[in-house]
Amino acid sequence: MFPKWFLWIAVALAFCAAADEPAPNKKSALPLEAALRQAESANPSLAAIRARYQALKSVPPQAGSLPDPVISFNALNLPVDTFDIPQEAMTQLQMGISQAFPFPGKLRLREEAAEWEARAAGDDVAEWRLRLLRDVEVIWWRLFYLDRALEIIDANKDLLRQFVEIAQTKYMVGQGLQQDVLLAQLELSRLIDQQLQLEGLRGQEAARLNALLDRPADMPVTLPGEVQRTLPQPLPEPSLFARAEQARPLLAGIHKQIEAARSRVKLAKKDFFPDFNVGAYHGFRSGRNPDRTSRTDFLTLKLSMTVPLYFTTKQSKAVDQRQSELLRQQFQWQDTWNRVRAEISAATADYRRARGQVELFDSGIIPQARQTVSSMLAGYQVNKVDFLNLVSSQITLYNYEIQYWKTLAEARQSLADLRAAVGGPIESSQEQRRDSK
Repeated sequence: MFPKWFLWIAVALAFCAAADEPAPNKKSALPLEAALRQAESANPSLAAIRARYQALKSVPPQAGSLPDPVISFNALNLPVDTFDIPQEAMTQLQMGISQAFPFPGKLRLREEAAEWEARAAGDDVAEWRLRLLRDVEVIWWRLFYLDRALEIIDANKDLLRQFVEIAQTKYMVGQGLQQDVLLAQLELSRLIDQQLQLEGLRGQEAARLNALLDRPADMPVTLPGEVQRTLPQPLPEPSLFARAEQARPLLAGIHKQIEAARSRVKLAKKDFFPDFNVGAYHGFRSGRNPDRTSRTDFLTLKLSMTVPLYFTTKQSKAVDQRQSELLRQQFQWQDTWNRVRAEISAATADYRRARGQVELFDSGIIPQARQTVSSMLAGYQVNKVDFLNLVSSQITLYNYEIQYWKTLAEARQSLADLRAAVGGPIESSQEQRRDSK
């Protein structure tokens, strides 16, 4: 007969082995803060948006400058029969300069509109940065959850392998059933299948993170094994709405686009007034007058202006166009503001749900599941609990442990979404100081 004390010791050692988690590789670990810094400094998409902003910053001085003056060289009243310059008294070689002057106020409005456009491009950079950091943080936490899930699966694979050995040993000595062996082998196969799926998901997420960090797609990504589990308490939704209205770059950029549209409306109204062109030309004459005196040079002064003759089909329609563009920007701001508030509410609700689940798993479900496993183990040792219930309780425990890390990661991802939606801090000053400590 196979001694019972040997089986008890084997089961106890199996549970102890399952409790031992492999130590994380801290040598090349990528903390979240380091990933965020690298993304901000190396991401090519963010660099492209910044380059666009720098380009647009150079536009306002150009828009506010006068057109380039025009220098001209002319031959006037040249006789075509001989092309002899001194032949005719009116023949002259002329050199002059002219300058166009838009109606007063037009240059200022053009520069003003371009300046608002450039500032809006700066808000685009800030908005893109928020989204980039959110994406990096979301992927980082998903990777962290997958690492913890794979560690739990590894530990439970070792445990189930020992369960298989125990079940086989009991079956061989006539103290167990063959179905116990098959059950343990089936659960082990399920764990291996789940492990393969999670490893595939981790490879995909690691490639996405490497792309955001501008690293080779196949570069290994190792994360720390420990993180801060304390979840902060965000501000109430009305306070988050107020912060978003002031801090969200997306809204600020549309505000600036509205100001640019207003400047264009004023500029379109200025087009009802004429633009001017002034010039001065010096005509050089050669030859002599009948009294043998040298011919005097000519000075020509020029003043011209545009005439908005077709204002009903041109300038008036331009004003209508610019006013419609202004109205479109105003409606776009309202629509965007509605979507921002919806993002904040959705992220807040998701965070509250995940935070409540984390607290429930941490303080209730997982401790109760561990107590259940311990009770099942004690009952199994005295043959009051069958093998099926013992394995089932252990599988339930490891599922709860995986779910805990998943909900913790989801809570952190919701915080990332909430910060991106608000455009800044989501906690009170006191909460921020406590977290920094």
